[in-house]
Amino acid sequence: MRTFHLSRRAVLAGTAATAAVAVLPMVQGRARAAVPAAGGAYRWRNVVQGGTGFVTGVLFHPSVRGLAYARTDIGGAYRWDDRTDRWIPLTDHIGWDDWNLLGVEAMAVDPAHPNRLYLALGTYAQSWAGNGAVLRSEDRGATWKRTDLTVKLGANEDGRGCGERLLVDPRDSDTLWLGTRHDGLLKSTDRGATWQAASFPGAPSATGQGITLLVAAGRSVYAGWGDSNSTSANLYRTADGTTWEAVPGQPAGTAAKVPVRAAYDRHTRELYVTYANAPGPNGQSDGSVHKLRTTTGKWTEVTPVKPGGPTSDGGTDSFGYGGVAVDARRPGTVVVSTNNRWSLVDTLYRTTDGGRTWTSLKDKAVLDVSETPYLKWGADKPKFGWWIQAVGLDPFDSEHIVYGTGATLYGTRDLKNWAPEIRGLEEASIRQLISPPAGEAHLISGSGDIGVMYHERLTASPSRGMASNPVFGTSTGLALAAAKPSYVVRAGWGDNGNGAWSNDGGKTWTPFESQPSMAKSAPGPITTNADGSVLLWSFGTSNPGFRSADNGESWSEIASFPKGAAPVADPVDPTRFYAFDTTTGTLFASTDSGRTFTARATGLNSGDTEFQLAVAPGRSGDLWLSLKWNGLYRSTDGGATFTKVGSCWASYTLGFGKAAEGASYPALYMVGSTETITAVYRSDDEAKTWTRINDDQHQWGWIGAAISGDPRVYGRVYIATNGRGVQYGGPA
Repeated sequence: MRTFHLSRRAVLAGTAATAAVAVLPMVQGRARAAVPAAGGAYRWRNVVQGGTGFVTGVLFHPSVRGLAYARTDIGGAYRWDDRTDRWIPLTDHIGWDDWNLLGVEAMAVDPAHPNRLYLALGTYAQSWAGNGAVLRSEDRGATWKRTDLTVKLGANEDGRGCGERLLVDPRDSDTLWLGTRHDGLLKSTDRGATWQAASFPGAPSATGQGITLLVAAGRSVYAGWGDSNSTSANLYRTADGTTWEAVPGQPAGTAAKVPVRAAYDRHTRELYVTYANAPGPNGQSDGSVHKLRTTTGKWTEVTPVKPGGPTSDGGTDSFGYGGVAVDARRPGTVVVSTNNRWSLVDTLYRTTDGGRTWTSLKDKAVLDVSETPYLKWGADKPKFGWWIQAVGLDPFDSEHIVYGTGATLYGTRDLKNWAPEIRGLEEASIRQLISPPAGEAHLISGSGDIGVMYHERLTASPSRGMASNPVFGTSTGLALAAAKPSYVVRAGWGDNGNGAWSNDGGKTWTPFESQPSMAKSAPGPITTNADGSVLLWSFGTSNPGFRSADNGESWSEIASFPKGAAPVADPVDPTRFYAFDTTTGTLFASTDSGRTFTARATGLNSGDTEFQLAVAPGRSGDLWLSLKWNGLYRSTDGGATFTKVGSCWASYTLGFGKAAEGASYPALYMVGSTETITAVYRSDDEAKTWTRINDDQHQWGWIGAAISGDPRVYGRVYIATNGRGVQYGGPA
């Protein structure tokens, strides 16, 4: 997933401090008072895609029927609403400056107090990322209190699909444990309000896995350790909450190098542990499953199928083991998952006799993805899954199993028929947005991992799934011809071509007949001129731009195009293109249909790599340049001169929509800052004044990639998020 370097909250020294959820936002190190939405409330919803991200954990509450939680690597946490069969987002209040907290490292519930919920947040443990935090709730995530930590967590790093690193102590509901990647074990004795380092025997190594899981087994707590080598201990336990010891007799060897997850069968008093030779979700090629009878200390290997066997194509069946869940109603009934099994496809194995025999649930599975067609990935049939590390078994229904993949949650109620249980959970990282001025679809989106989608409805997953011919993993460019909106082009990462065009508004696609040699290794932004007769394609800072005047049949190099710039087409004049060179802060323009570019305005924030150049619809040469915290600039002479807009001091992304009644200029939508926090704003008077249209409960972390108004519906706006899909809103 993409990473972003933004200003961060000041780190508190010593014992972590406590704050309510409505903490004062930080902007370039300055605390600013939170400001409510003005000018009338907006109603916010997700554009339905159908999951599209890695679900890293699923947790059924052991005491309450129908209560479950899910965590994701970059898209926050959710609570299952059993009445509506939907997931309810719980962390959309996380704001711009706290973007690193939208990744959920771990979650915990209290079996004795069903309304209590705890989340450990922190997307990256790198030096440029902020510290983690713990949220605690007494009402199942409806409201939160927050504790900032002095350590970093890594919800989007290797090992993010491992077990829950957060646990309520089984002997005392006031005591919580938190396992970290680089800082050992933390302990709280006041229900997460403050945290202190706890003694723990593991010695971290360079892998940065640290504690991979925490699980209660009776009154004892077990901790997995992911930084050991194949001959040292990787599973520890405490019976008194003070002294930790290595569990005797634990499995050794590469197949049991990293304890991935663990689950306790209270009926048989056995702890089941899945292992792999790497934390995953990638990089696993060996693994095993073992169980420990906690009353005697006896270990038994119960691996369903050992990795390493041959495949029909002459390869090797390599994989690890990931998820594990026990049946609270039936002793000895357990489900485990394989992970990183690309040759024979991952599966779930189920046993009803404590691991003596296993059945692959994939073998007789019937998958119904009619509600989320993109899961076919351009093929005839969907795969059972990949990156399966999150597995949940309903404690009140032995045949209700759910498991996470890299894109969705599958569930069954009869062990045979499976369908996504994903409604309400949207985790795509959105890169581009187009709202066409005409046609069936009001939205076309470009995403990381799932390419381009044509949204004929905003309330249902696109019936055509991902754009095919070719299929992209990640979209790098998306544009339509302003005077011919039925013509759309796209670019992205793919194995069978990196660019395509459409003549029906994005419903169907045709790959370019040829592409520049660097397109496969460095596909970048693409655009088309107003009438769709010329294409410009950029390929990173090491390569020149390229031009095609025959719909991608042939391409010619543009020597004067600024390397790495994103080409932008004039919406009226088909001979005009624009490009902004961030290394010199220079606006370049072409008046010969992209054959040559010449410098115009200079000295515009030289050296900053984050910017957005936008053109006002229906107006030639009306340019808007968002330069992050250096402000917003406008040119009305095709980029010859720019004037700084005084109504905002920061602008990250800008878009246009239908004009307000009586207004002659399109409505502007901006993610930026006027006097206070970074928020979503609308202007109906050419940026003279702005109205904040989101609120403190709808912030979605980092939202600086793209924003677009709807040219057909005044007030409607689409927002690209980095982990919460496309959000759209309109006046309530």
